Amino acid sequence: MTIFSFFSGASRALGSSSSSSKLLVILSISSGGLVAYSESQTDAGAQSAEIKQKEPQKKRVVVLGTGWAGTSFLKDLDISSYDVKVVSPRNYFAFTPLLPSVTCGTVEARSIVEPIRNIIKKRNGEIQYWEAECVKIDAANKKIRCRSVIDNSLVGNEEFLVDYDYLVIAMGAQVNTFNTPGVNEHCHFLKEIEDAQKIRRSVIDCFERAVLPDLSDEERRRNLHFVIVGGGPTGVEFAAELHDFILEDLVKLYPMVKDLVKITVIQSGDHILNMFDERISLFAERKFGRDGIEVQTGCRVTSVSDKAITVKVKSKGEICSVPYGMIVWSTGIVTRPVLRDFMDQIGQNKRHVLTTNEWLRVEGCDGVYALGDCAAVAQRRVMEDISTIFKTADKDNSGTLTVKEFQDVIDDILVRYPQVELYLKNKHLNDVKDLLKDPQGHEREEVDIEGFKSALRHVDSQMKSLPATAQVAAQQGAYLSSCFSRRQQCQETPEGPLRFRDSGRHHFRPFRYKHLGQFAPLGGEQAAAELPGDWVSIGHSTQWLWYSVYASKQVSWRTRFLVVSDWTRRFIFGRDSSRI
Repeated sequence: MTIFSFFSGASRALGSSSSSSKLLVILSISSGGLVAYSESQTDAGAQSAEIKQKEPQKKRVVVLGTGWAGTSFLKDLDISSYDVKVVSPRNYFAFTPLLPSVTCGTVEARSIVEPIRNIIKKRNGEIQYWEAECVKIDAANKKIRCRSVIDNSLVGNEEFLVDYDYLVIAMGAQVNTFNTPGVNEHCHFLKEIEDAQKIRRSVIDCFERAVLPDLSDEERRRNLHFVIVGGGPTGVEFAAELHDFILEDLVKLYPMVKDLVKITVIQSGDHILNMFDERISLFAERKFGRDGIEVQTGCRVTSVSDKAITVKVKSKGEICSVPYGMIVWSTGIVTRPVLRDFMDQIGQNKRHVLTTNEWLRVEGCDGVYALGDCAAVAQRRVMEDISTIFKTADKDNSGTLTVKEFQDVIDDILVRYPQVELYLKNKHLNDVKDLLKDPQGHEREEVDIEGFKSALRHVDSQMKSLPATAQVAAQQGAYLSSCFSRRQQCQETPEGPLRFRDSGRHHFRPFRYKHLGQFAPLGGEQAAAELPGDWVSIGHSTQWLWYSVYASKQVSWRTRFLVVSDWTRRFIFGRDSSRI
């Protein structure tokens, strides 16, 4: 057999292989020469293309926002089945609970932010990020229109379209001014890192202006009057941080005006921190009184000018004008205009906030989910489904429900309607069978539909809306990420409760918020905490608990190290008063 006939046979034997585009054989001949043979595999490319076409196309997931909800969703998402894109005007995640600390230099701004690309690069570059803002959501065609927030002098198109199969809206909300005249022009907000940096510069400006020569004491007092509108957690914590900054650092640098400084908190309600336990609210008011922070409750701001704030005292109907040097407005949040337009498209125009079901899917819009401050979960009422629940439980169609039949569906009821469990706890009922007792407290073997309605008629009174906090947003992001990661598995083996209005089960268990407690730093190395189980902790030890919890909750070891370093630096050297 000749050498070339050998090569031809080898070529035919290996011709079916598609592992490479060329076959190269090199043999050493006894004389020391080399003989090489090469043959192209013409059908390999076609086979490769055919295999590629058979691969299922990944679903396109677009995430709007890099806050608590969006980042929590991205961190735990299994992206093997998804093509993920992130759109946000902020190319970083900010640990917003520490924003009040940034306003006074207790913590530096860069210590509480983590670049979003640092977070998504852990996903091997399979998540794309674009620094832009969403200006339009086209739910009918499953597209969003985005606009770049980068300097207009750079080349390239400003606007672009993004297609999606699933849209996750986590863009947060904006400050609610209640259309009060002058607020946008003259007040500071405290929602973003940039807001905290502006406040820090303004505080220093007020002191530097106050020590200029040829100013009267009245002018100095006005420059050093700091007004906080809103007695919620953000406003109270900023007031406490500002008081500590002035007392521990600024009075040493500006001793000539230390007696002219004043801090005022204006609250429309009867108490500050009214979402906390009453014991915490009263302690905060007493502590602020001892620290010289004036708290004006029952007052509503009607307008703001460049020199004074106009306040109406509700109890007396009096209107007074209060001069100020700086105002921080912290009175709640409202839906962003782009989401308001989206709500008009999907028939939610009569609602104040974008509404989702218990699985965080936007009502009236398939494939769109909303998390965090930009949305509210509409928990379904038991009484809306009471007839179908009774019919499902009454398996023998007898028209009555036995205790055994009720127990067979109670687990699904508790999962589908969490207010039932809250009702049992508040009424100190040890067993769900106690719900079926008659008005005199006697056990009944069975009840009819009217008796069943009577037993559950007060359950819906335990329904509560979720607070707009980082804790809620983070839990929602983690929940939805888990649902996306297990979508295929749960479609084959549903894990949710019974569908009382339909057959089968829900694919997933509905979102259930677990309250882990909340803190309120009050200055002077004291804090208050409301912990699960109706526990309340107040004092210096609670402040150290606050330090440990907030350090542990940082998104990365880098930010954790930086925050702890800033706290240590402040204890040793004090806060930096430079205006930069």
